[in-house]
Order: sequence, then C-alpha cells, then structure tokens
Amino acid sequence: MLDDADSAITRDGKALILAYDHGLEHGPVDFEPVPETTDPGVVFDLATHDAVTALAVGKGVAEAHYPSYEDDVTLLAKLNGTSNLWMGEPDSAVNWSVDYAHDLGADAIGFTYYGGSNNEVEMAEEFRDAQEAARHRDMGVVMWSYPRGQGLKNDRDPKTIAYATRLGLELGADIAKVKYPGSADAMEWACQSAGKCKVVMSGGSKASDRDFLETVESAMRAGASGLAVGRNIFQRENPEAMLDGLEKVIFEGTTAEEALDAMPGAESEPAAASDD
Repeated sequence: MLDDADSAITRDGKALILAYDHGLEHGPVDFEPVPETTDPGVVFDLATHDAVTALAVGKGVAEAHYPSYEDDVTLLAKLNGTSNLWMGEPDSAVNWSVDYAHDLGADAIGFTYYGGSNNEVEMAEEFRDAQEAARHRDMGVVMWSYPRGQGLKNDRDPKTIAYATRLGLELGADIAKVKYPGSADAMEWACQSAGKCKVVMSGGSKASDRDFLETVESAMRAGASGLAVGRNIFQRENPEAMLDGLEKVIFEGTTAEEALDAMPGAESEPAAASDD
C-alpha cells in the first residue's frame, strides 16, 4: 500500500464505509425490513451524512445514481460480486473495470477476495490487475477479505481472520474489510497482522444498537480503523441516529455507552437476518 492512497475515503485515517452491494450479493430480501431502501436513492441520501467517508456500490447503481450525488458522496466502486443464486465454490465475477469506475468518478475500488476458495488463484490474479490499475489512477484499494471455501471449517476463527488481514497487506490493499473475530484480543491480532494495511470491521447482520456499538468500540480499541457497514444502517427505522452514534465511537473515540446516551430510543433486539 502507498501512503495516503486511501485519503479520499478516510477521515483522520479512519473510515466509515456505507456498503450497498447487497442487492447483488444477497438479493432484495435484505431490503424487506425497511422496504424504501430498495430505492438506491434512499441510501445515497444516507451517504451524505458527515460520518460516512465512502459509499460502496456496484456498476449499475453507480451509473444510475452517482451523477446526482457526485458533490456530496465519495464513491467506492465495488468491482466484483456474484449473486446469492450461485451455488458453486466461492468466486466473484468482475463486473466493471477500474478505468470505467474512475471515469464515472470513483475515488477508490472495492474487491472481494475469497482466500481458501478453489478459485483463489484466479481471484488473486484479478485483484492484481485491479490493484495495479487503481495505483495508476491514484485510487484507494479496499479488499473484502473473506476466507471461505469447501476446505474452510470456521471463517471467524481468530487464525483465519488474522490471515485475512495479512492477505490484504501481502496483496497490496490499503484497507482490508474482515468479519469481527469474536473478541478484542483476536481483533488486535488481526490488526497487528495487517501491518500498514488498515483494517475495518464488516457490519454483518443487524444487531441491537447497544450490541452493535459495543462491538464497534471493541474493534476500534483493538486497533481497527473503522467500519464497512450496510444492514446495520439501512435496516434501521432511524439510520441517521446510528450514524450519529458511529461517528462518536469511530471518529471521536467515545464509548458505546456515551454514544447511546446521545441516541434516545435505542433498539434492544436484533432483526432476524442471514450473516453473510
């Protein structure tokens, strides 16, 4: 990674990436809890919140909506993705090029990498091409580093998550997005393993306000540089309140409890959802 390559999608070295690639990866079911979020414009509006450092979307959504938001939203082009209808060994189709993303106005690219998949070699070569093209365009590079495949028993094992962050470093990502490994100690090991590659926590399935903010606080204190989150924002009836809370925890260094005090009506129960 290069110094300051990710400056366009971070603030003071920290990131809050709003992810909205779920329509491709999971399908419209992810929008059922708050049906209006089926409209990408609703999520683009959320991305104008001061806490959000970038919005990650796929090509079609970016083409249709980003031109109306280019002055207010930082675009992170999610280059690859495969539908949940795919039943084969984990893989991810490359759906648009770095050059096209740059021409559309993207400041960074996102790329899913399934370490451990039978398709790992092909995906590493695709990532190489995208990473080098992004370097020529002075664009940041975020790796969705999700080890999975038929030979992987536990994708949240601390050793696996530490390996995932290390893959980000070794392959040239500026930021590695990984699942929370279950404890502060495990997260600290994952962050240390990444060297100069920043680590952000994946938001995962929707949780209660308290549980989610406490997990984010734990990750930040363990050395994470922020969060890449989708459902824990757009599946909420009051997503702006959660963004207010996350801004305090990520950028101001407050505790989850202090953030909750500024969020009246915190939700106590998670909504049922797949964790993918």
